Amino acid sequence: MNAPKFKRECYLKKIRGFYHDCEIIKVITGVRRCGKSCLMETIAQELSESGVAAENIIYLDLDKRGYKNVKTAEQLEKCIEEKSNVQGTKFLFIDEIQNVENFEEVINAFRGEGDFSIFITGSNSYLLSGELVTKLTGRYIEFEMFPLNFQEYLGMKRFWGKSVSPNLVDEFDNFLAEGGFPKAIQYDALQDKKTYIESVITEIFEKDIKRRVKIRNVSVFEKIRKYMINNFGATSSLTNILEDLQKDGSQIKRETLNRYIQILIDSKILYECNRFDMKSRKSVAGEKKYYLADVGFYYATNTDNRINYGPVMENVFFTYAKSNGYSISVGRIGKLECDFILQRNFSEYNYVQVCMTMMNSRETEDREFAPLEKIRDNYPKFVLTRNDVIQHRNGIIHKNMPEMMSEGTQVDSLEAIR
Repeated sequence: MNAPKFKRECYLKKIRGFYHDCEIIKVITGVRRCGKSCLMETIAQELSESGVAAENIIYLDLDKRGYKNVKTAEQLEKCIEEKSNVQGTKFLFIDEIQNVENFEEVINAFRGEGDFSIFITGSNSYLLSGELVTKLTGRYIEFEMFPLNFQEYLGMKRFWGKSVSPNLVDEFDNFLAEGGFPKAIQYDALQDKKTYIESVITEIFEKDIKRRVKIRNVSVFEKIRKYMINNFGATSSLTNILEDLQKDGSQIKRETLNRYIQILIDSKILYECNRFDMKSRKSVAGEKKYYLADVGFYYATNTDNRINYGPVMENVFFTYAKSNGYSISVGRIGKLECDFILQRNFSEYNYVQVCMTMMNSRETEDREFAPLEKIRDNYPKFVLTRNDVIQHRNGIIHKNMPEMMSEGTQVDSLEAIR
């Protein structure tokens, strides 16, 4: 824990205001291997650097030797008590807390003592279901993490002493092909990166799925997992997914499909993005899009390394916006579609179109600008491309994603690119 850590400032700045808050439990969630443990270790280091005594920092990694056998609430309570016989505020960090059955009672009890600032991590949505929600209502804040964004990808490459091309677009393409799992950056060969991400998928199945839910037919679950990963970014409904799977010879019940997709969402492999009708200002039932926690999941499970820029750039932007605290949906404006509607503070909207390029033809340019031009309000509207000459049209802001996403603190919020 004393080794220098790459600082994920995007998340640290959200949590710092709660470091010394003993009333609020800080819950850090995210897909396995996205960097939750390193984030907690960074927080512990920052506390130490600020003058907190080492004995007041209690760090339990329940996936590591010495703590792997801590499985019950009683064992966890005893483990914490043994380390907390000190004066002043205790800073309690527990990594992969879902390994302990009925951990909620223990955490709530120590929170109630008033001198524990508690940080916990978990890799799936089960962490925030059931008992934790009912017992800790209003007493925890979830901080959701994702694998590296493009800015962090460049920063971590430099942190590990990896070469970074002076051509930003080349690096952006590397990022689109490799994804943002932090550990994968340490490997030079693309095949080694893919092998590592494959192991993450296996770990998710073994630790976050198999232990918690019954998968009666693993082969059917694997078909659905593969289908959903291969078709990320496509407009989907349960009906058309069923039809596609049946054409492939898989007879699957609708309720089974729905359950297995929800399992993939709960394990944070998939994220769903609902459709939103701009005229009625209501969500559209049925059709939605699914995006991956990281595009590396796609490339790790496929032999084709060619970048399908449209859905990949959409996916990268989707996770970027989610990590910046936006709720996000797909917009429908009559027969036209806006790639993303971003909302924050209940009333502030941003409208975003994402495409590889508009330089192919005037028709392509019109197709990207037209949905935004149909929107009559005065909220910001953006077209994001890979490497185009910047266009100015009807007040719509055109940016290239590599520059936008590599601008450091300026991209912590989309308002910075207005």
